[in-house]
Amino acid sequence: MSTIEQKQQQVETLMRLAPVIPVVIIDDAKAAVPMARALVAGGIPTIEVTLRTPAALDAIRAIAAEVEGAIVGCGTALTARDLKAAQDAGARFAVSPGVSPRLLDAADDCELPLLPGTATASEVMAMLERGYRFLKFFPAVPAGGHKLIGAWASPLPQIRFCPTGGISLANASDFLSLPNVLCVGGSWLTPADKLASGDWLGIELLAREAAGLRKPA
Repeated sequence: MSTIEQKQQQVETLMRLAPVIPVVIIDDAKAAVPMARALVAGGIPTIEVTLRTPAALDAIRAIAAEVEGAIVGCGTALTARDLKAAQDAGARFAVSPGVSPRLLDAADDCELPLLPGTATASEVMAMLERGYRFLKFFPAVPAGGHKLIGAWASPLPQIRFCPTGGISLANASDFLSLPNVLCVGGSWLTPADKLASGDWLGIELLAREAAGLRKPA
């Protein structure tokens, strides 16, 4: 089995753990551990911490070291440096908003499995040529929503997606009902006001609600 195939199996496992992967923008690394514990308690073990703030790598490091049951990864991975820094911090996976040849080459040389972002059928086909069958669809709602991704199910049956971008509790089921969607990504589980106020119970309740969004049998 090739390395890319092994990594793809890891990504599939992550995508099937829960119906939602929370997309976290964190400003204070001290909030990382209680936030992650709240998410895990609510049934959401896979956590994407985006590399959009100076606190992100410290947050990943703390979650990886201290939160039992959490599988933490980095989001907004743009460069080889991002992948290495995230891996060194203890991340278990990486997510990118789009794709570039340099990023894909770096991912080939990195232990972290990558969930790369795509927004068009041409990008999906290009990723399929590189051996990727599990992809992020971003930005999901602005790029065409569940109708677009649903239309890809027939001509691109090999691909499974994690739509992210503009998804909320109100529309998540529209995506999760599709045969080519395994999970969705969303920031509504960790809103900025709850992170700032330390409302961990509120985040746990949001996680429980999201965990209940199971795909139809």
